[in-house]
Amino acid sequence: MSKEYLGEFEELVLTMVGILQEESYGNAIVEEVRKRLGREVNLSAVHVTLYRLEDKGLVRSRMGGATNARGGRRKRMYQVTNAGLATLRSMKEARIDLWKLIPQLKFNY
Repeated sequence: MSKEYLGEFEELVLTMVGILQEESYGNAIVEEVRKRLGREVNLSAVHVTLYRLEDKGLVRSRMGGATNARGGRRKRMYQVTNAGLATLRSMKEARIDLWKLIPQLKFNY
């Protein structure tokens, strides 16, 4: 089985799902990216990426309850799977290993 690689935006969305935990849904991810990174992202792009991450087994979704604020519509809530956490750990370790090779960054790990 070949190793699954993520693009930068997939990694960003997966990371935000991990950060938001129980409050992880499309609009919350868009707002969290804006708040933490000052980056504007498209809600549709986030949704497509969430579906792709779910197809890869890195997140799973469930339907939340209907609310009056949403006109009775339900939110699709996401959470990181064990495979998603393993992917994030692996990506983090690989990046740290590479960053350690850049003398100007002088990371102390």
